[in-house]
Amino acid sequence: MRNIFSAAICVALTAPLAFAPVSVSAHSEMETTMPSNGATMGDVPENVSFDFTDEVRLTEVVMTHKNHPSVDLDLSGQKTFSRQIDVPVIGMGDGPYRFEWRGLDKDGHAMQGSFTFNVK
Repeated sequence: MRNIFSAAICVALTAPLAFAPVSVSAHSEMETTMPSNGATMGDVPENVSFDFTDEVRLTEVVMTHKNHPSVDLDLSGQKTFSRQIDVPVIGMGDGPYRFEWRGLDKDGHAMQGSFTFNVK
């Protein structure tokens, strides 16, 4: 009887722990870009900026402009994880610019996205 009583107390004391809330790490998301998605610019900016909700490391940014072949942008300046990342742009004149990016959240979660702007 004593063993049954001891087991019942043990279960009663540990059961609430089974239902305790667990902290879940949220993945980073894109907050904004500069220029903003869909913006119209007078000139090609020197850089595009990515702002995330948490630290990210970009692994690839591909720029496409009109009929030009796609170009991998230089990420050599990015050595660490960051919430705000500037990437140099190669100006190709007026018209639409599209940026497709890939990266890793600090927890290892793969991310990707795209945005566009137009230069007139």
